[in-house]
Amino acid sequence: MSKALIAIDKSKSYRVYCTVTTDMVQEACDIHDTTPLAAAGLGRVLTAAGLMGIMLKNPEDKLTIIFKGDGPARQILATAYGNGAVKGFIADPYIQLPLTEEGKLDVGGSLGIGDLIVIRDLGLKEPYVGTIALVSGEIADDLTAYFYISEQQNSSVALGVRVEKDLSIGAAGGLIIQMLPNAEEGAIDALEELVGDMRPLTAIINTICARTKGMSQTGMVKALMEEIFKDMPEEYMPEVLDERDINWNCDCSGQRLEKVLISIGKKDLAEIIEEDGKAELQCQFCLKKYDFNKEELLRIYSGI
Repeated sequence: MSKALIAIDKSKSYRVYCTVTTDMVQEACDIHDTTPLAAAGLGRVLTAAGLMGIMLKNPEDKLTIIFKGDGPARQILATAYGNGAVKGFIADPYIQLPLTEEGKLDVGGSLGIGDLIVIRDLGLKEPYVGTIALVSGEIADDLTAYFYISEQQNSSVALGVRVEKDLSIGAAGGLIIQMLPNAEEGAIDALEELVGDMRPLTAIINTICARTKGMSQTGMVKALMEEIFKDMPEEYMPEVLDERDINWNCDCSGQRLEKVLISIGKKDLAEIIEEDGKAELQCQFCLKKYDFNKEELLRIYSGI
């Protein structure tokens, strides 16, 4: 279970969402058997979705983030709920590309040119859908642009996933800083300096882990925030408001997969019954398989 902290600075100029998601990203990557490059992309999107999910007002509110591009990854999708549950997948978990000139995993190259789509389902008649063109495909840059362009929210997003030589997830986490109305100029200047000088998030998490072995998840996120904001002026130092859980949780079921069979229509379902006499569907998030025998297919068919 990963922990996230929500904080606001003393001057009420900005809000912070911060989390360490190493265990959650490891679980997702184990399920999808990802390459290091796929792990970096999927882990960043899952972490971002988790943080954006806890921004929702109600536990049942849902948010879906979709990165679609013409690169080999094709699509990375994550869904998060207001209660902290997160699930996701990458279309090609086996992608491999050369490292960038800086020696980094080329997440941007894996996505290529495309779009970022954010869907907020708040239980109203129609969900809110925001779309922007991908800025770099590096996930954090694109989400920073999304907040500014689509939601008119000045934000800074930092995401990181470190993959070790044994392919395990060494560190993963995320940070979202959002300016509040009537923010003080001093806070804005201090944050610009902080963001400009900040080390990669995974490097900071590794530092925290090295010196705080055995620390709780909550303690680790608090230590991460303290390290990031240690040089902030006292009057703009963030103070924790709330602690939330973020965890991998796929809510698939046989009933949900039945809806997929219903959606294909009577004609195609009849062909499956006649030609195969059975159907096997797989959840794209957790890869669990659901088998439907002929009797079950006939029951579904008669109900359409």
